[in-house]
Amino acid sequence: MSDDGAALERLASLLRGRRFVALTGAGCSTESGIPDYRGEGRTGPRRPIQHDAYLRRPEVRQRYWARATLGWLRFSAAQPNPAHHALAVLEQAGLLAGIITQNVDRLHHAAGSRRVVELHGALAEVRCLDCAAVEKRDSVQARLMTENPDWVQHAASVAPDGDADLPEQAVAAFRVVTCASCGGVLMPNVVFFGGNVPEVTVRAAWELFDAAEVLLVVGSSLTVYSGFRFVRRASERGVPVAVVNLGPTRADDTVQVRVAERAGEVLPRLAATLTGQIPTSPPGSSS
Repeated sequence: MSDDGAALERLASLLRGRRFVALTGAGCSTESGIPDYRGEGRTGPRRPIQHDAYLRRPEVRQRYWARATLGWLRFSAAQPNPAHHALAVLEQAGLLAGIITQNVDRLHHAAGSRRVVELHGALAEVRCLDCAAVEKRDSVQARLMTENPDWVQHAASVAPDGDADLPEQAVAAFRVVTCASCGGVLMPNVVFFGGNVPEVTVRAAWELFDAAEVLLVVGSSLTVYSGFRFVRRASERGVPVAVVNLGPTRADDTVQVRVAERAGEVLPRLAATLTGQIPTSPPGSSS
């Protein structure tokens, strides 16, 4: 048996007969064409939007929306990959209690997962910082395109979290839209770097975590504390931790099992081993 095969068997043995919770990160979605900040395919460091800067500085908001208007075209077209489908199958089989995700792409929902706690929110929604109204991102996108009708002609490469690479000199001409209800400042319904996860979300995540006999980390380097805290709590409680991640993680020296492969390759094999089903599409779909 190969090293990878042996690691997968150790993972299956750890999970067999135990209810587990998945903690997913960007590496779960890279195979859907959504790049991450630290993993494979990144050629250098990026400057992600900082929460406080977005709130205080109009030019930062302009930069965000100018780039995000281009990035959304590809981001919103992404489809769940085999890793997402496998997790949905594991939940349907009653083995996976639910998913705590650091991702903002809603691909777990699209794959058929039902209990999902979104630690960092979702780009599919936009909220007003003044009146708290929530608008669908597609609706905001349509308004942005009306105000900037030639914007799609700008060449840009897709970047993490629905962003896109765009020269700074092109940003100055971009027109930002405001809340359709009150004219206030709009913000994607996500937690930017430096922001705090809402307390209600944290409570929901801990409630789900409490159902876990094993914590399965998928596609996360665990660099960000909002995810790493669950591994730390698992260690404090004696809850075993398994990791499926192509690159190194912050918890490599403490986990019980580590599988250093792509999530889209490992999870379907894991689901087939534990459930006898080969996940290829959302549970209950006709495709």
